[in-house]
Amino acid sequence: MTAAAESSKAGRIELRLREVKQLFDSFDPAPFHEKDLDRDAEEFIVSWAREYPVDAPLVLRLHLPRDQQQFEPERTVVEAVHNYFDYRADLARLEFRRTLQLGRSSLIVGVMFLAACMALREVVRRVGTADSWNVLEEGLLITGWVAMWRPVELLLYDWWPVRRMRRTYQNLARMRVEVVYAD
Repeated sequence: MTAAAESSKAGRIELRLREVKQLFDSFDPAPFHEKDLDRDAEEFIVSWAREYPVDAPLVLRLHLPRDQQQFEPERTVVEAVHNYFDYRADLARLEFRRTLQLGRSSLIVGVMFLAACMALREVVRRVGTADSWNVLEEGLLITGWVAMWRPVELLLYDWWPVRRMRRTYQNLARMRVEVVYAD
């Protein structure tokens, strides 16, 4: 497949800047290829990338005025964008691992608390004879299951957005970056 055919199927992200420095965080003292992207530029790129499937090939087309060509930003921009999104993918991987680790530890605590509530419920059931004790029994049962809410939420739902974000960053880290000059 030719580069033109591949480019036509790829999700395109178009970014127009007055100068290449706008792409980078001005407070970051690192050299360009190691610099963080400007927060607004990153947000723009990521929001457009999320419009496409996470595995769709992407192309970032950076439009610059012709006078920026003298700085030869092509290699620097490509390297900086790929490095930055690789870094963000690594952070998302760590967040994913932390979320699952928190889910597992919360599950252990939740199961132990649920078991304690169930045991206490049995004690109340054996000691209490009046109907008023039924409220306490049911309260213990509900409290035990409510304690399981957060572990279940973490292990069933909270990791999906983190995983998707990681895949988006990985896709951005390997996207093709083009610099186009205009008058």
